[in-house]
Amino acid sequence: MISPRSRSAVGLRLSRGALRVLRERGIFAQSFVSLEHQHLAKCYVVRGLESGGAAGDVGHYVTFAREDGGPAECFCPVQTIGLNGPHAVVLATVLVRIEMLRKASTYELLITQHRPGPLSNGTRPLLEAKILFRGVHGRLELDLSGKENRQRGTILPVFCSLGGEEVGIPRRFRSAVRAITVAVNCTGCSHRHYTRVPHKEQEGNAPSSSIGKKSESCRN
Repeated sequence: MISPRSRSAVGLRLSRGALRVLRERGIFAQSFVSLEHQHLAKCYVVRGLESGGAAGDVGHYVTFAREDGGPAECFCPVQTIGLNGPHAVVLATVLVRIEMLRKASTYELLITQHRPGPLSNGTRPLLEAKILFRGVHGRLELDLSGKENRQRGTILPVFCSLGGEEVGIPRRFRSAVRAITVAVNCTGCSHRHYTRVPHKEQEGNAPSSSIGKKSESCRN
């Protein structure tokens, strides 16, 4: 039995059979997040990888948001030869990970928050993790990769409690969940679905790097 803390760190718990199917379909979503040290800025950041996509009736995707639910800033895009793999590296002092798995019309959703723990006597802090929402066996009876694709980005799967009552997704994360719902229906995915490129990079200038720049939110 996996604990809530360890589940928060590694993402959705997938059986060996599920992992095998994802590999066979060529879907490589990396849910693992890590704690990294920026030596010049002298602070710790959380690193994640937006990744995944869909193939047929199966989809698996991981993306990242800020604490307020807005898109996390992409540190650098990732271009790969294959599809349904890495799309962008994300670095931040606090990251909210949104992970979704789809099999046909059934959806699993996990939203977790990750941040560096407090420093103690100069030792490396722990990576703190907290579950913000867990949706089990959600349903969305639409073919978003086919004839009903016009509704992509406008609807959410419905999740219920064990007693059969509808459980609402936190309002601040609904835009991110709409985006990732599209992502797990994006066959042969080769692009980001939620994280955003830094403003300077959008204008065609060199991307700004947080490495070597002291942030007020970094923990000394």
